[in-house]
Amino acid sequence: MKVARFQAENEISYGVLDEAEGGGVELVELVADPLVAGFDTTGRRFRLEDVRLLAPVIPRSKVVCVGKNYADHVAEMAGVTGEGAEAPTEPLLFLKPNTSVIGPGDDIVRPAISDRVEHEGELAVVIGAIAKNVAEEDALQYVFGYTCANDVTARDLQIKDGQWTRGKGFDTFCPLGPVIETELDLADTEVTTRVNGEERQHSSTALLLHSVPRIIAHASEAFTLLPGDVILTGTPEGVGPLEPGDTVEVEVEGVGILRNAVR
Repeated sequence: MKVARFQAENEISYGVLDEAEGGGVELVELVADPLVAGFDTTGRRFRLEDVRLLAPVIPRSKVVCVGKNYADHVAEMAGVTGEGAEAPTEPLLFLKPNTSVIGPGDDIVRPAISDRVEHEGELAVVIGAIAKNVAEEDALQYVFGYTCANDVTARDLQIKDGQWTRGKGFDTFCPLGPVIETELDLADTEVTTRVNGEERQHSSTALLLHSVPRIIAHASEAFTLLPGDVILTGTPEGVGPLEPGDTVEVEVEGVGILRNAVR
């Protein structure tokens, strides 16, 4: 099931994608946020072309991110940040503020103090229930669904600061969307990033160094995960620059394409 948050007729609503009579796709409006109220519908239907899709979730408290979770990305970053080529033995966690979240079609804004802003396409996990100290084998029970994410990074500031908070935490640096897919085959899901139509990144969740259940379990040891919190699972090799005027797309197989312009 694909779940969207959208604006229509100056109202913000939630809906699920459904086939329209005569072909195409429509949104069936939900009574309220499905993380709170489930999937009861109002009966109203909207054509996709008549609505504006928004970030499918606004994290209640935090975006938890995982660094260095693909071996090829560990290798490519070793010569950039000087942090070494060894893969972490456990998930390497950092946070983005929820104020960094934007939706599909929103602009990524390059801060004036950075000369090197880069894309990092990723699979994101949306938490659906309060999770604290969960076992790895139970971790997926706490997942509401999955979406596309772009862990936008001011690489020069990341290197300058020696830690990641500022370089990854600017407003607009966490695009999410276009929808949440509630069911996904995590064993081998393709993740692709394109800039102006040119493929920059292409990999699969089969190559994650730490699996989604492992990440959730590990994160819940440190943080209480709340419904609506988002976990970014790491980016593969191929990160690169974003310039004003660029259009960046992150595609997660089975979810959709997250598209944002850069200014």
